[in-house]
Amino acid sequence: MSENQEWLALMIGNTRLHWGYFVGAILHKTWDIDRIQKWEIEENINVEIVVRKLLKNTLETQNIKLNHQMPLLIASVVPQQTALWQTYPWSDMITLDKLPLQGLYPTLGIDRALAVLGAGTKFGWPVLLIDAGTAITFTGADVQKKIVGGSILPGLRLQLSSLIAGTAMLPLVDIPVELPPRWAKETATAIQSGIIYTVLAGIKDYIVAWREEFPEGKIVLTGGDRTLLLTHFKKLFPELGATIIDAPEVIFWGMAKTWHQISQV
Repeated sequence: MSENQEWLALMIGNTRLHWGYFVGAILHKTWDIDRIQKWEIEENINVEIVVRKLLKNTLETQNIKLNHQMPLLIASVVPQQTALWQTYPWSDMITLDKLPLQGLYPTLGIDRALAVLGAGTKFGWPVLLIDAGTAITFTGADVQKKIVGGSILPGLRLQLSSLIAGTAMLPLVDIPVELPPRWAKETATAIQSGIIYTVLAGIKDYIVAWREEFPEGKIVLTGGDRTLLLTHFKKLFPELGATIIDAPEVIFWGMAKTWHQISQV
């Protein structure tokens, strides 16, 4: 891989498209956009043309020129979106078998695998990667870069919306910017309290368990809700909170590591 090679990384997530622009191994810019909806593509229209136009447009918003045959490295957890972006002729897919990790299992999400790879590559192994996105996931890897396992639970917004979907009388509430009172005296605040305090307690429990098994292990936090959760976590558990590394770009570091592996083949 040339040090001046421009290339793009696309992580197709459950909610949005996450983009990274690289020159060689250096990540210069990241941004998010909404996913392509089926209704945006008319019948009898060449999908490749639509995708190229969308790619060109999103790059222009970042003052990046779509150069001829610019490589696009894709990772995805949404098969329908994957098929659309693979119509770009210079795209390549990241699959689990391409990652320099051990202990991978077939149902492990590529987003989790890439994020823990990026975290370990950047900060060292062992590492526990906590991703606070649509789902909240915990993924651990040991000093041999072997996945030791993890867990998945609904993210903050999913937990809030599930109460509305499954009940008749509970109101829709926002994620609390400030920590709500633990013992709430009205329903909306009680929902916020129930969700935020149990999530924070769960994060603490996983960190404590990780530290017992891997005392020198790093703890890295990423995902769209990481800032809010980390702010609340530090208020409740300041000592543990001080050990958490805030790393919004961790998944792109994992993609860069994988791109380097692929380009050397």
